[in-house]
Amino acid sequence: MSARKYTLVINPGATSTKAAIYEGENEVFTENLSHPIDEIQQFHEVADQFEYRKAAILDMVKRHGVSTDEIAVVMGRGGLTRPCESGCYRVNELMKEECHAGIQGKHACNLGALISDAIAKEIGLGSAYIADPGIVDERPDYAKISGHPVFDMDPTREGVIWHCLNQKMTAKLYARELGKRYEDLNLIIAHMGGGVSVGIHNHGRVVEVNRALCGLGAFSPTRCGSINASKLIEVACSGKYTEAQLKKMVTAEGGFVAYLGTNDAYEVEKRALAGDEKCQLLVDAFCYQVSMEISRLAAVVNGKVDAILLTGGIAYSKPWMAQITEKVEWIAPVKVYKGENEMLALAICGKEVLDGVEVKEYK
Repeated sequence: MSARKYTLVINPGATSTKAAIYEGENEVFTENLSHPIDEIQQFHEVADQFEYRKAAILDMVKRHGVSTDEIAVVMGRGGLTRPCESGCYRVNELMKEECHAGIQGKHACNLGALISDAIAKEIGLGSAYIADPGIVDERPDYAKISGHPVFDMDPTREGVIWHCLNQKMTAKLYARELGKRYEDLNLIIAHMGGGVSVGIHNHGRVVEVNRALCGLGAFSPTRCGSINASKLIEVACSGKYTEAQLKKMVTAEGGFVAYLGTNDAYEVEKRALAGDEKCQLLVDAFCYQVSMEISRLAAVVNGKVDAILLTGGIAYSKPWMAQITEKVEWIAPVKVYKGENEMLALAICGKEVLDGVEVKEYK
């Protein structure tokens, strides 16, 4: 039997699954397994894609000549379960039940724990693990007040949904570069991708961050962000839209999609640079709103911010990052981390599991 030395990392997205093999922090190989829309649409619920995606992952491992006997730990992206602390969690039955039900939303990320656990058991490992899921909520109680009790979220089952995995990893990479601990720094981090989340990391805890999946904060390529409540009520009561249509407008058909008909930020950038005035207006509005989010979070820590980190797919845009930097660098030094580090984050957590670092139980 081969020695178990690898970490299998699984990160499901809407129409693809990123999967990789790592040895420690070193990537052996990675693939973005595409799932054509016509194949995905044959499944009634996201959870029904479980076997389909699992088979694609195991096939990828086999194609690359890795034996499942060599896999020591399986790490999956966390799903939309109940709010919890950050950290690494063992996948248990309660977590799987809540991922399968999609208690905070039926998103592809819910498949991460389900597929990881099934593969781990199939190849003879006791458990699979997830880390820093997008429902981590470390805000103090006063930060959860909406302004009206009817609109307050139930803290036992609802919370913010944001890019915790990449934000925490970006913070730790920055701390490592400085030779410091993440827990010793105050950082504002803006993740800009299909959604936008901006969080303030106060000595290892994210004490404020916007709810990125279904509103609040800056708009994104596909989401509305914070919108006028009175106007929303007016539109909702007009009789022109169903509840499902309104939710889709906010989460999937807002932002660049609504104004420009595309969710491709790179296309918007090219059109703006070519002289398209409407595209330039939307670029300016996006950078303005992200900068406003960053600026307001400085107040949470009384202006004591060590650095501002810009990350996510949109961070590849030099003009946009320059515009945001110009607006916020008075607060603290700004550094750009292009793309996201979710796969590396999960690999590092897998290494920590093998090294015996404490694993949390979801309950």
